[in-house]
Amino acid sequence: MRRLLALATVAFAVATVTPQGPAAAETLRVGTECTYHPFNFRDENGELQGYDIDVAKAIGDHLGVEIEFHCQKWDGMIPALLANKFDLIVASMSITDQRKQKIDFSDPYRVSIGQFIGAKEKDLMFFNEDGSVNEAGFEGVKIGLQRATTYDNWIQARAPNAEVVRYDAIEALYLDLQNGRVDAIMTNPMKAYLKFLSQPEGAGFEVVGPQIEETEFFGIGVGVGLRKGNDELLSRINEGIRQVTEDGSLEVFARKHFPFTIHPQKWQGTE
Repeated sequence: MRRLLALATVAFAVATVTPQGPAAAETLRVGTECTYHPFNFRDENGELQGYDIDVAKAIGDHLGVEIEFHCQKWDGMIPALLANKFDLIVASMSITDQRKQKIDFSDPYRVSIGQFIGAKEKDLMFFNEDGSVNEAGFEGVKIGLQRATTYDNWIQARAPNAEVVRYDAIEALYLDLQNGRVDAIMTNPMKAYLKFLSQPEGAGFEVVGPQIEETEFFGIGVGVGLRKGNDELLSRINEGIRQVTEDGSLEVFARKHFPFTIHPQKWQGTE
């Protein structure tokens, strides 16, 4: 009974979309942050743009439905999905075991890694020569990161001696780094390069240590989130991700915003 109610709530005629598309399933509601440049953000005209937005629209095209975007703060994203405020999350959310306990994920449409950025003058040493974490290097250092993220989880587990400053908005994170209120930040290296390090304001800053690819924290990549029990819709979404991976669309989307590709080079689903 619970499964039938969930299907009705989400208008799951979407899961039986034909190539022509039924009149009963015209719209899928997609939750995204709307402030996370260059993945999901509003341009000068107030229009949503970014890699996540392009992916969501491509999925809608594959399913034969319209996509209706809903802006949602990051730390409330999963609760809002579970409360039926929208049907999907397309917001650069990493696929992790912790999150999979609450929601289901599609196959990945973007890689997921972490990177420290710090002031050059600080001479920060967060890692040893062999790549292992140098816990002593975090003592007395203020690390800025976005609240309720995989970066937050990594810091708590790997660098408990760090003094952590948590932010609700990514822009405030970079502003405090520039103003010296934090010594370093942990964030997405793709965003850090394009939004900060390659810009004049990033001249006095650098990457600190290697890119961090621990799947225990960052998962296998970024995927579309949806409520559990919607297996047929999940299958159709995965078909769409496979299509845009193999036909080169994901690379086109990436190069609108980045000087490099940011997706798994091959579709990572199962036959």
